[in-house]
Amino acid sequence: MATTTNMHIAVARPSAFSAREVSKPGVAVFSSNIKGGSCASLKSSCHISSTQLLSQTVKSSPLRFERMITKAMSDSSDIKPLPGLPVDLRGKRAFIAGIADDNGYGWAIAKSLAAAGAEILVGTWVPALNIFETSLRRGKFDESRVLPDGSLMEITKVYPLDAVYDTPEDVPEDVKTNKRYAGSSKWTVKEVAESVKEDFGSIDILVHSLANGPEVSKPLLETSRYGYLAAISASSYSYVSLLQHFAPIINPGGASISLTYIASERIIPGYGGGMSSAKAALESDTQVLAFEAGRKHGIRVNTISAGPLRSRAAKAIGFIDMMIDYSSENAPLQKELSAEEVGNAAAFLASPLASAITGTVLYVDNGLNAMGVGVDSPVFKDLDIPRADKH
Repeated sequence: MATTTNMHIAVARPSAFSAREVSKPGVAVFSSNIKGGSCASLKSSCHISSTQLLSQTVKSSPLRFERMITKAMSDSSDIKPLPGLPVDLRGKRAFIAGIADDNGYGWAIAKSLAAAGAEILVGTWVPALNIFETSLRRGKFDESRVLPDGSLMEITKVYPLDAVYDTPEDVPEDVKTNKRYAGSSKWTVKEVAESVKEDFGSIDILVHSLANGPEVSKPLLETSRYGYLAAISASSYSYVSLLQHFAPIINPGGASISLTYIASERIIPGYGGGMSSAKAALESDTQVLAFEAGRKHGIRVNTISAGPLRSRAAKAIGFIDMMIDYSSENAPLQKELSAEEVGNAAAFLASPLASAITGTVLYVDNGLNAMGVGVDSPVFKDLDIPRADKH
């Protein structure tokens, strides 16, 4: 890329306390064009204490061996359009349902949306709410909150949410009196949507990062009716319910995104309990919801089929490491998928750059979905199959 005159490089140091406590950046001003390099390669371990022309001799200063993050910034103010085709979500507000820690795709999506300028609201499963908020408050997630510019992702508000229940009338008495729900109120889907409307008026982006199958470790042939319907309820109908209640407060031109998995259309042994059926329903519902929400509310509806990730939720299935190894051996891109890659895809889908994309399944899985066979099988040992250079 070419770095032109008046582009500034800010060197910022992440703070472990608050986004407002990031150290003031030192600025280096380029006096001529620089070509063939990348801003990412301009990281430095030295501290630039004042603005200096790089064409002049810079006096030596003490080296500070701390982690620093470099960001290219335009010389213009924040309110002016960014150059090129940026994923620009400044002024947008997102509600992400299903974040309970800093380890899954929901968190990664929140970070990417925040990095693009969106305000972040979160819905957290009620029994996990206290732990999540305490960890957030005590700074346990601060390292995970660091954005590309060195600041920390801010979560404006965390709402208690249990998307299995649509209205207060749907909540069984044993759940109402359960000590894990004590101290929390207004956590059904309808109530959360009403609370968000009362607090903020509207949102622009809705993200569904929810899934649960109580019998996921059981083969489908051994799954009970209760386990099957519970998986459908928590993993697919919850998306219908969220859109049903949030669509009226999503601004026209807004976007809704969910997360699915290739088990919806291919056999994945071990992914049981009706979860494959739930993901198939989610993808079918995505198409219908895209039509209905698009016609009625002007909202785009898409889902991301993400590859395997070592999240806490995925580890509950019990064979996530094996799936990651399988993907690495058989996908066109022989690398481990990162949560950030899924987050960035979600930011794209939520942005004006994807303004004509709706009702689609976007595969973010290093291309594994395109494969018809596992090329690591011994039956292919005599074929000249290209492999990535692991070195």
